[in-house]
Amino acid sequence: MKLTSHGGADGVTGSKHLIEVAGSRILLDCGLFQGLKLHRERNWLPLPFDVDSLDAVVLSHAHLDHSGFLPVLVKRGYRGPVYASMATRDLADVLLRDSAHLQEEDARRINRFGLSRHGKALPLYTGADAVRAVQRITPLAAGRSVKVGRIEVSLTPVGHLLGASAVTLLAGRERIVFSGDLGRQHDLLLPPPERIARADVLLVEATYGNRVHPTDDVQAALGEIIRRTVKRGGSVLLPSFAVGRAQALLLVLQRLKRAGDIPPSLPIFLDSPMAIAATEVTLRHRKLLAVPRREIDTLTDGVRFIETAAQSQRLTRSRYPAVIISASGMATGGRVLHHLSAMAPDERHHIAFPGFQVAGTRGARLLAGEREVKIFGAMVPVRAAVSHLEGFSGHADADELMQWLRGFERAPRHTFVVHGDPDATDALRFRIGNELEWRASVPPHAQTVAA
Repeated sequence: MKLTSHGGADGVTGSKHLIEVAGSRILLDCGLFQGLKLHRERNWLPLPFDVDSLDAVVLSHAHLDHSGFLPVLVKRGYRGPVYASMATRDLADVLLRDSAHLQEEDARRINRFGLSRHGKALPLYTGADAVRAVQRITPLAAGRSVKVGRIEVSLTPVGHLLGASAVTLLAGRERIVFSGDLGRQHDLLLPPPERIARADVLLVEATYGNRVHPTDDVQAALGEIIRRTVKRGGSVLLPSFAVGRAQALLLVLQRLKRAGDIPPSLPIFLDSPMAIAATEVTLRHRKLLAVPRREIDTLTDGVRFIETAAQSQRLTRSRYPAVIISASGMATGGRVLHHLSAMAPDERHHIAFPGFQVAGTRGARLLAGEREVKIFGAMVPVRAAVSHLEGFSGHADADELMQWLRGFERAPRHTFVVHGDPDATDALRFRIGNELEWRASVPPHAQTVAA
């Protein structure tokens, strides 16, 4: 077996792992590079492989760092099958369309103000490219398998996000397992990752490979932030990933209201068309959730959906205390930037990030304490309170990753640690070798290794 990680090897984005086994070539994930410019520029490089040489693409889940490059692959000629769970296909439809829209808007803005130094700016892909990519996705139910040449492909639910799955490739007696992104043992929305008994070669993610989530009560922490902010006449801005995180926030906010921990009349705004669409997909796949039906049925009670840009602009001018959930989760684009620009200079407000922030993103810089950030070409002072609500993370932490690994009946022949910053992948690699006594390594970016 040969592995070439064309993304997700030296960072947490751009997941693309090319597996060559039993005469077939299968691409595990097709993710977009995000975060640092050094990584984002890889999205524009020529493909490092011939699309016609691929026999299949398998998506572990719909987050853009795992699915967001698929429209480029299709745009550049890929016509083979793409397999994913049904919920992943439905969420990818939402995410890829939105990603294309943002890229088209960015290109239009750059061209309008003459900000490009290289001629006319073009989007990486368009809405039409996104539609064609989604049309290529064939749903694969958990526990079922599909043949790709002499390989059987199957999916196992692993929490983290609606439809997220580990991928197993069975080639004769050779079993290759890719964890995708693993969820938590006690997630707000989803069941814990299912156990997988055996792997000869294992690719395991390490997003939180060097960290353990705090044990603080995240619901109580958010309630305290809201009460203090409202008392001083401010609003709480929650820059949120539109898929998964926004729905978890709605669940906690409804629980806070029912418990009387925040005012029942406090307005809650969901200002993200993508988050609104993702909420509808979540409700459609409610059987996958680990939440009582009565709570899911009231998830959006009293929540005001902000559909249009004009409505969003009016909301930024509002002087009344409220909770605003808006995308993107790392404050890299989208409507949240307008709210940040309006709220960051005002010390009455509070900006709380409920998700992981990739190095180099605006969210990461705010959490690092920067008192001035660039938004739409202008420097905006930061006087509002800024905090990180880590308990909302949908990623397994280091201990939970180790717990999942201990579920294997015996050691894989080789374990590759992927999808983490260098410190995180090396820390998890060390723990795997030290505690489990498994052979583990971190694959180099874009270099082929045998296992």
